[in-house]
Amino acid sequence: MKISVEHIKLGCSDLARSLEWYTQTLGFEIGGRWPKDNPNYYDFLGPEGGGATFSIGQTEHGGVYHGGRTNFAVEDVDALWEQLKDKVTVIEPLWDTPWGSRKFTIADPDGNELGFVK
Repeated sequence: MKISVEHIKLGCSDLARSLEWYTQTLGFEIGGRWPKDNPNYYDFLGPEGGGATFSIGQTEHGGVYHGGRTNFAVEDVDALWEQLKDKVTVIEPLWDTPWGSRKFTIADPDGNELGFVK
């Protein structure tokens, strides 16, 4: 059985703060929101030609969200590292992995880990 990723959503404790961070710091573009009149959930535009949907949403019922790590494929990981390294919380600085990729990992405002890989 083949299983592929269709959608990833990370919870956030302050939706406005997280939305600003993802759009202003990382440059993500909003693709959709729900509900339309008072959103508590935002999708971001993905790569052309498809791929998984990435979203953030307000944590439900005031609960604490314990996130994980999400990796994003990027064309020029070195350039993105130079652009972000002094503006974000770094979990792992840029490095060459033993399995042939090059990556770095940062944290969003709620501590969710975001890896960027070439």
